[in-house]
Amino acid sequence: MIGSLVSTGRRRKLAAGPHRALIIAAATFSAWVVYANLFTISDPLVLGILFVSGIFAIMFVAIGASPNAPDRVPAYDFALSGLSIACGVFFFLNATIISDRISLLEPFTTSQFFFGTILMILTLEATRRTTGLGLTSVVVLFLIYNWFGYLLPPPFGHGVSEFSYLLDILVFTTDGIFGVPIQVVASYVFLFVMFGTFLSASGGGEFFFNLAALVTGRTRGGPAKIAVISSGLYGTMSGSPTSDVVATGSITIPVMKRLGYTARFAAGVEVAASTGGSAMPPVMGSAAFILAEYTGVPYNDIVVAAIVPALLYYLGVFGQVHLRAVKYDLRPSEDEIPTVRQTFATGWVFLIPIIGIVTALLSGYSPTFTAGVGVLMILLASSLMKRTRLSPWGIIEGLGDTTLRILPVAGACAAAGLVIGGLSMTGLGMKAANVILVVSNSQPFVTLIIAAIVTIVLGLGMPTPSAYILAAVLVGPALAKLGYPILQSHLFLLYYAVLSALTPPIAVAALAAAAIADEDPFKIALSAVRLAVVGFLLPFAFIWNPGILLLGDVEANTLAVVGGILATIAIAISVEGTYGANITYIERILLLIGAVACITPLVGVSLAGIVLILGMLMRYGVLLKRQTKPEPIKAGG
Repeated sequence: MIGSLVSTGRRRKLAAGPHRALIIAAATFSAWVVYANLFTISDPLVLGILFVSGIFAIMFVAIGASPNAPDRVPAYDFALSGLSIACGVFFFLNATIISDRISLLEPFTTSQFFFGTILMILTLEATRRTTGLGLTSVVVLFLIYNWFGYLLPPPFGHGVSEFSYLLDILVFTTDGIFGVPIQVVASYVFLFVMFGTFLSASGGGEFFFNLAALVTGRTRGGPAKIAVISSGLYGTMSGSPTSDVVATGSITIPVMKRLGYTARFAAGVEVAASTGGSAMPPVMGSAAFILAEYTGVPYNDIVVAAIVPALLYYLGVFGQVHLRAVKYDLRPSEDEIPTVRQTFATGWVFLIPIIGIVTALLSGYSPTFTAGVGVLMILLASSLMKRTRLSPWGIIEGLGDTTLRILPVAGACAAAGLVIGGLSMTGLGMKAANVILVVSNSQPFVTLIIAAIVTIVLGLGMPTPSAYILAAVLVGPALAKLGYPILQSHLFLLYYAVLSALTPPIAVAALAAAAIADEDPFKIALSAVRLAVVGFLLPFAFIWNPGILLLGDVEANTLAVVGGILATIAIAISVEGTYGANITYIERILLLIGAVACITPLVGVSLAGIVLILGMLMRYGVLLKRQTKPEPIKAGG
């Protein structure tokens, strides 16, 4: 049952000739996206039209209709690809007419009705192939509600909606398919994915792995710590927990298993580490760009606000991995650790584009411009050394792979546009917000709990961008009505959209790890949830204390960060039940009480919590030192 919800169409393995033709077509499309964003097209409707039709045309050739689809492209997929191009040509040639027409008043022509309906059907099929039945079913349910919701009693019913009314909003305006999600994907998300593609193709992924191995590989639990750091570094560029698990987990999980880690723990570490990458600045996956566009908060502000929570998340995972390694004496593998010279012999070139991107973002340049500069810098930096240099065909492959990597995100965001358009048309978002407030009796803490649960449920089996978008339009208004600031509340929703990737029962990231680890995905997901427990608590912490997001004055921010670090360490010790030796349940409870006190915005309480945690950590340090101190040799012995 779960498998059918998350199973997607099969990525075809075409023969050499057709594969080369597909890569060239995808690379041409990719080059056009760069040109359109940086040099020409400024009309969002035209950009959306050309992007959607082009990406669909490639999608129906690259991805089969089912998990068992043949490698050879059948005639009906060529027909769907042709229809996508035909829709793009029609909408492009009629873009001015479509922009000038008065929605809901001017009747459709026969051709407008035909191509609009075809494009909606193509969007649903593209969503099903790229993201599975889960998201597709949600979209279909919303479409049914939009069309037949007038039959429902108040407060859930709405005005009579004919199909033409629905089609008008969802296809012929920038509120539907061509709305904010696809606009974001067609601009800076695409360019940042291109940056990550070229970074990986030139050897950046290997550099991240070696860097993590160099820092932590010789400590206890080294391979698991390598997985945590390398997955976080790679994940912030890839923006997809599932692809991160596949890319880095194929290396780290077998190494951990070979050194005596259980398959469940090894896979759980990889899943928890990979999932957090989507919340790690500077890229944070495509959902962060959508958050910036949807809320109007500058992306630079989002990056600054998100840095401390992301680091605390990884501190929590890293801390639990370390404590588990100490408890079970999990030793490193010395022969697989690179030297500083080996790591930076060629890896230093990858620091140039990363520093460049961070500098450009902090300097106030737009994300689109920053991503474009990043792509140019990675191409120039990689050309400095023979080992990292990309050949002309390698550059074409990088361009083509960018388009192929963006297919699932594009399919999900086009479908999300259908949902957003329908919600704005029927007012369901505000109705859902009112229901949430009624259920919670407008109690802030209860509302936050419901918001977290709803976001996780919406995200089960869905890509992070789709989960966040649905939560933003259905749950976001409830948080706004309670007066929560927009940045804090939407980062709250984004975190739970990200964490849905590792939450049972579906846990798509765990499903990806299960194939590598040869372990039950449900058990992997439970292990990952335990390792990521800090991530589930963080959103409540930064809603309560905005200093964790660096939104206060210097003193408040400093106290919040120090308290957050100590609270994270305390939670890790409490969850694992050890600091190197087992602790009692009373100590666990004291640590949790101290953790809560540390993150409170009340200065006196926070200082008391910090003193309590520091005192317990100092005590544990003394006890641990006594345990490891060698026994003195007795006289005459």
